[in-house]
Parts: sequence; structure tokens; C-alpha cells
Amino acid sequence: MSEPSSSFATLTLAYDGPLATITLNRPDKRNAISYELIDEMLRALSEVESSPAQILILTGSGKAFCSGMDLDNLRAITKRTLEENQADSAKMARLFRSLYGFPQVTIAAVNGPAIAGGCGLATLCDFTLASHQAKFGYSEVRIGFVPAIVSMFLLRQIGEKHARDLLLTGRIIGAEEAYRLGLVNEVLPPDELMHRARELASSLLENSPMSLFATKRLLTAYAEEELDRETSAAVEENAHIRTTADFREGVTSFLEKRKPRWTGK
Repeated sequence: MSEPSSSFATLTLAYDGPLATITLNRPDKRNAISYELIDEMLRALSEVESSPAQILILTGSGKAFCSGMDLDNLRAITKRTLEENQADSAKMARLFRSLYGFPQVTIAAVNGPAIAGGCGLATLCDFTLASHQAKFGYSEVRIGFVPAIVSMFLLRQIGEKHARDLLLTGRIIGAEEAYRLGLVNEVLPPDELMHRARELASSLLENSPMSLFATKRLLTAYAEEELDRETSAAVEENAHIRTTADFREGVTSFLEKRKPRWTGK
């Protein structure tokens, strides 16, 4: 595989012929989502989209795929204005929409925990391959947050009953349950994960590139009008919840490693 084509601080992007690989590269932070990572993911996706690559693999370095929001950014959110939170939420929605509707075929190789926004990144790819060590979950309600943006995709993927279960309980599930629910296509031993991802990529490359692009374009178009409407509502809900007392208490208690004292305000 070639060296990264551009300089990134939070991820690497490398090409191997028609295959591009983005690796989230903050192993000391469990590849947590920072503002910088969001910006760099959008830049990397744009670069791959404009490249000759036909397949994109997304994975993580170290023991985690992506543990959710960066703690420093989470702490800072409680001090941001409503307008700043709306802009942050809109950018996250743009990242999820970009990945969901990406023109090239995408494969997530989930090497470890994929939590909250990290779970969104893992499951919005066309194929999600998971190590036996992977875990999935939308834990937002546990810290007074709302899984607003991911919810509109999750409903389409696994149906309302299962989506309500995961979103309202905030529980973390293993790779096998994620497979049963339809979030994951295959569960593999850790040492076979990347081999299988590349094997799948090779089989996809045997298909017509024009057919793959056209099929993905059609699948994205089916949901586009509804997603436009739902994205607007999700961004507003995401930004609003950040101004509440419960959110501030949830974040504070999480950072202080204590049980939250909810007020319902």
C-alpha cells in the first residue's frame, strides 16, 4: 500500500490501486471524534471521491474503532452557544450524510468498540465487518444527550422496534448481537478482519464500476428527500439538548465518573 497522499493529524489515507483506506489514527484517545477529526474525515472523503479509487475501507488503529466524542470536546460543548452548537451539529450531519451517500462502495472494518458517533461511522458504510472484539452502542441518553442524527439512519437499517431499544436504553451490544440485528454483515476473528475486508473489496472490483456507481446513486436518491427533512429536525434537536441542565449534569458526571443527578430540565 502506498504512503498517505495528504497530511492528516487524526487519520491516515492510503491508496493501493483502486482501493483507498482511511484509518482513524488517535489510538491514545481510542480514535475519539474531535472537531479536527470531523474536518479531516470530510477532507479525506472528498479526496477519495475525486480519486480513481473504486472502494473505500474505513478502520481504526489500536484497540478501538471509534469510542465516540472526544472528552475535551465534550467538556467544551457545555460552554458553547446555541448557534455554535447548531453549526457543530450541522457539520456532524454533513459527515454522516457524506459517508451514507458516498459514491464509491464503502467497507467498515470494525476492529474494536464503535460507540455513539463512532457506531454511526461504522454502520453507515455499505458493508460492516466486525471483529469478535467489536462492540456497538448509542450511549447518548446515559449522559443527557440525544442520538438525533444517527437515529434517522438506524431506523432505516434495523427497523423501529430494534432502533428504539438501542437508542432509549443506550446499551452496548457485542458483535454477534449487532449481526443478528442487521447492523453488521459478518463477524470475524481479529486477525482475519482486514484480510476479509480486502477480499471483499477484490470481489466487488470484479463488478462493473459504472454499475456500482449507478446502484449507489440510486440507493442514495431513494432516501434523499426524507433525509433532508429529517436532518434539519435532528440538527435542531441535537443543538437544543446541549443547552439543558440535564446535558450539563450528564457530561459533568461522566467526566467526574459519578452517577448523574437528573432534574429533568
